[in-house]
Amino acid sequence: MEQKEKQILVSIISSIVILASYSLYVYHKFMAGNPGIINDFRFWGRAFLILIPVAIMAQIIIHIIFAIIHKIVTDEDLSTKNDERDKLIELKSIRISHWLFTLGFFLSMGSQAFGKPPWVMFITLICSGFIASIASEGAKIFFYRKGL
Repeated sequence: MEQKEKQILVSIISSIVILASYSLYVYHKFMAGNPGIINDFRFWGRAFLILIPVAIMAQIIIHIIFAIIHKIVTDEDLSTKNDERDKLIELKSIRISHWLFTLGFFLSMGSQAFGKPPWVMFITLICSGFIASIASEGAKIFFYRKGL
């Protein structure tokens, strides 16, 4: 497995772990004792605003730890060179991610147009962002293996 594929795999696993642990934290901290909070817009706004920096910081810390472990194990630095192939793979994976999140956004707005409760919109937005992130990373692995 190439170094970039390992980095992508670490990113996928960390995204899953971050979202799962944050979701469990929010559920046990706020929603378990108060099921009525699920329709509170302030709760969802705070949950989103906290999730974004927590996820970014956790990803940064995880990638730093990965770089340190990689250096210790292989005694070589992570490559920072990106050639045209890497840039093309990045662009294709961003396009896939963009379209998936856009579809999720329209689904979440459609849920409100059809009169669903507000929590459906927020859960759909969170899930579409998560799915778009995982699909983007999965597409990168696919394109690296395919030899694009």
